[in-house]
Amino acid sequence: MDSISGKTKYLLGIQHVLAMFGATVLVPFLTGLNPVLALFTAGIGTLIFHQVTNKIVPVFLGSSFAFIGAISLVLKNEGLASVKAGIIGAGLIYVLMSFVIKKFGVKRVQSFFPPIVIGPTIMVIGLRLSPVALSMAGYNDGKFDNQSLLISLSVIVTMVISSMLKNSFFRLMPILISVTVGYTLAAIMGVVDYTAIEKANWIGFSSETIDQILTIPTFSLSGFFAIAPIALVVFIEHIGDITTNGAVVGKNFFKKPGIHKTMLGDGLATIIAGFFGGPANTTYGENTGVLAVTKVYDPAVIRIAAVFAILLSLIGKVGAVLQTIPVPVMGGISIILFGMIAAVGVRTLISAKLDFGHSRNLIIAALIFVLGIGIKEVAIYNTISVSGLTIAALMGVLLNKLLPKDI
Repeated sequence: MDSISGKTKYLLGIQHVLAMFGATVLVPFLTGLNPVLALFTAGIGTLIFHQVTNKIVPVFLGSSFAFIGAISLVLKNEGLASVKAGIIGAGLIYVLMSFVIKKFGVKRVQSFFPPIVIGPTIMVIGLRLSPVALSMAGYNDGKFDNQSLLISLSVIVTMVISSMLKNSFFRLMPILISVTVGYTLAAIMGVVDYTAIEKANWIGFSSETIDQILTIPTFSLSGFFAIAPIALVVFIEHIGDITTNGAVVGKNFFKKPGIHKTMLGDGLATIIAGFFGGPANTTYGENTGVLAVTKVYDPAVIRIAAVFAILLSLIGKVGAVLQTIPVPVMGGISIILFGMIAAVGVRTLISAKLDFGHSRNLIIAALIFVLGIGIKEVAIYNTISVSGLTIAALMGVLLNKLLPKDI
């Protein structure tokens, strides 16, 4: 790791920006928030997270998908000021939960999340995302779009070949190289839309973006309780993401810096995002996938990516280039990255040497798989819903505590 040059670290940072970019700006596009502010607050939030976690956890924070429904409704009915208050409230819940975790101790928290729960849950995270990746690659209604398929395959093949070349620049930069190849092919095929580049400012925020930043958060009971409590739902996903990251890196982040600090970092980042007008933040599995591919775990690379994200939000033309990356290109990348996440879950089970000859382990894993993959989400009140992933993880935690150890 120390042998990696400064220039290489910058290129690795760009790879992480490419991995997080699509999902981070997709959330504001779906909710009506500002994509530039989502990018800006993702960078700021990541730097805050690293400061809180002693700069040892290689995690990137981006826009959380869990809040999409609630943010959309509140923004439409009550405006940006109420949305800001709700997101700040979600951040405060994260902070409160971090103190609860610290009080009861990491061992007690870990007892609820043994490998038989975490392994299948990590697998579900990757598998639930697989239809999204295939759809981005052009697979819809049982058919592939030939043009999209060709572009996605060029990305996948390039990444596989790059990853096979040992001790080379290509193995360190498979995503960046793959995106370049896919983008070039898409440009030759005439499917790259350059409109975003033409419309973007060269530097600085637009007047509209500045107005949104200056909007004062306004508390409303309905807006606050539509958005803030979703933080309770995201808690288990945070546990899963940090565990996945630790499994990839080979370190136990529950012990050092402690899950209470990662929750605190997530909470403070979300509070700042709320004040600026960005979406709630969450730890990103996409970037953990990049770590698994490159095997470069230096947290400094993630911080470089965070700075790049901030700069991209301020340099309009450069950021707009990323917006022109065709969906099939990102689809090819996502197929491998999401698969990597699922594979990490398998590795977690293997490393724990779990015996699936025991009915207990089979039952817990089986229910996590079926509930996590089969259920998209369940509405519990108005726009508040619980994802199948959360239901599956909760079921795993419950069964782990209730089922006898000897069955």
